[in-house]
Amino acid sequence: MKAGFAISHSQKAWVVGNNNVEMTVTLLGAQMAPVVFDRNSRHPIQPYYISPWQGEGLKMPVQLLAPLRGDFFCMPFGGNATPYKGEKHPPHGEVAGTDWELAGCAKKGAVTTLSIICATKVRRGKVIRELSLVDGHNVIYSTTRVDGFEGKTSMGHHAILAMPAKEKSVLVSMSPFKLGLTCPHQFSRPENGEYQSMAPGAEFKSLSRIPTIFKNPPIADYSSYPARIGYADLIGLFDQPKDGVSWTAAVNTEENWLWFALKNPKQMPARLIWLENHGRHGNPWNGRNCCMALEDGCLYFDAGVAESAKQNIISKRGIPTCHDLKKKSPFSLRYIQGAVRVPAGFGKVMDVRFGLDQVTFVSVEGKKVSMPVCHSFLKNGQL
Repeated sequence: MKAGFAISHSQKAWVVGNNNVEMTVTLLGAQMAPVVFDRNSRHPIQPYYISPWQGEGLKMPVQLLAPLRGDFFCMPFGGNATPYKGEKHPPHGEVAGTDWELAGCAKKGAVTTLSIICATKVRRGKVIRELSLVDGHNVIYSTTRVDGFEGKTSMGHHAILAMPAKEKSVLVSMSPFKLGLTCPHQFSRPENGEYQSMAPGAEFKSLSRIPTIFKNPPIADYSSYPARIGYADLIGLFDQPKDGVSWTAAVNTEENWLWFALKNPKQMPARLIWLENHGRHGNPWNGRNCCMALEDGCLYFDAGVAESAKQNIISKRGIPTCHDLKKKSPFSLRYIQGAVRVPAGFGKVMDVRFGLDQVTFVSVEGKKVSMPVCHSFLKNGQL
């Protein structure tokens, strides 16, 4: 089986699909979008964001912004402004802004897999990504294998969702977390034409009650989006780092679909939410971006490898913010993303129930939607 090739929103890309899902992955940065779930239905679902500067020919301050879209793997995760042991990594690492190569595309039984590879230079090694589709599943199963690396690094996924025009029409929820904390440093800097609404370094227990920089309101609801036009914010939610399944769900009440992600919190204890609502005015943003990123990983906010590898306010709580890789021991990270149609009136997800190769989402209204998902993939890598 061969992967298709296309120019998608100004970027060279591979295109792979089955009867349920079609995914497009850019050569530059291996950024995954557009993705069409439920592709043969009357109402296909396209949840991922694609940046508005595609085709404009703008000079980018960092390479990963050129294709910016959908989900992509970051290593080291973060801005990486501070060098680490003589290494100077670009923002989110070479893997997010360099060309990948096709390693193969194959269909075995019900499973179709795109395999791509990136050889890094700042810290030499190879990163192999396998993106798999299963017939009958509106799901993407991702395995990222890190081979030949030595030393500590932050890493994670960076899934960016498109936002509808209607305010507060996307409802976000997740499994219980150990620690909620707004970005401890200033995330958006006015001197750079950026503005934030959250108070830095504030702890919280619920997305619906987060401290702001304002006297009125001093507390705001950040569980529904888009909201607060003119601001860009970053939230951190940290799980107990133990084996299991941790979930995130975003319900689009305008288009009646639900996007979700599943992770193993032992490997990825952190979950960042980047809320961008026309809050950045420098190049190439120019005040026109409205999106939400749900970023799962092992990391210290958006800082980078140097800050993630040393003791910080998160690691002091017993939550790791980096992985210590060994050259002779390949490291694998597995992740699940998918989407499903929900009935009108299906609100915020309050619970996720895991059956045999099935997941059921339960809304606050008591409505239920089930779909086939091999969630055991997170543990055993089997489909």
